[in-house]
Amino acid sequence: MALVSVVAFGTSGPFVKPLLSAGWSPAAAVTARALVAGLVLLPFTLAALRGRWELLWRARWRVLGMGLVGVAFTQLTYFAALQRIPVATALLVEFLAPLLLVGLTWVLTRRRPGLSVLAGSVLAVGGLVLVIGPGAVRAVDPVGLLIAFGAAIGCAAYFVIAARPSEGLSPVALAGSGLLLAGVVLLLTGAVGLLPFTATFGEVPLLGSPAPWWVPLLVVAVISTAVAYATGIAASGLLGSRLASFVGLLEVVSASVFAWLLLGEELTPLQLVGGALILGGIAAVRAERPAPPAAQTPASTSVTASAVSG
Repeated sequence: MALVSVVAFGTSGPFVKPLLSAGWSPAAAVTARALVAGLVLLPFTLAALRGRWELLWRARWRVLGMGLVGVAFTQLTYFAALQRIPVATALLVEFLAPLLLVGLTWVLTRRRPGLSVLAGSVLAVGGLVLVIGPGAVRAVDPVGLLIAFGAAIGCAAYFVIAARPSEGLSPVALAGSGLLLAGVVLLLTGAVGLLPFTATFGEVPLLGSPAPWWVPLLVVAVISTAVAYATGIAASGLLGSRLASFVGLLEVVSASVFAWLLLGEELTPLQLVGGALILGGIAAVRAERPAPPAAQTPASTSVTASAVSG
């Protein structure tokens, strides 16, 4: 499910790009994809709830966290960062989320991560730099970097919230309710003018042919958002947030492959090496042995630590 999620997230580029080229602002595109994805998942959310509305109330903090932080805050900070720093740099900073989770586990458990986790972190970040491009590491606007770091925190929060105990709420219900909430919040943000909010409704160039504007939007909403979030949340619950976040780094590899296949963009040998390094990093993190019983933390921190361990 984690691999399905990263592949689905990776398809967004070739289908969002025509909308942006036609005059859509990034904030408008993100808002539309969140709202439409939430509506697409609504029948599945209602079927999962089966009238048990108390499940939403019981998991209200998880739903609020997913919608406001995991989706809306992360998207807002990412696109705000793009107004100050290059895309490659913003991506590199945002995808430092796995390192934040490694550090959070270290703080909560007061136990240094194993050598395999530390080695996996180095491999994965090195691979990420190669896939995005070494040019992403440069001196840029410090405020932009700070905002992008906010996106990294939001991304890390997404994995932590997804991995928390379900409270009886299924992954698809959490994804559907969270996306609808995020879509409404983003729409209000655009309405007050916090970010540029423009959209056009004519034909757009899609994979070499003209297509109605709603075609790429529907692809992004259904595959790159609804499927991606639902499977990503389910995977985090099974893998733990830390391991799921490292697998999530493959999103940049998936996006590069789809850009090569669908848009004809160059896929360089360095990017292939970077993808291999990310895979090596994931394998190293997965290979960490669990701590012996004597090294377990007190009950007061065990529940929180389990949510961020992989």
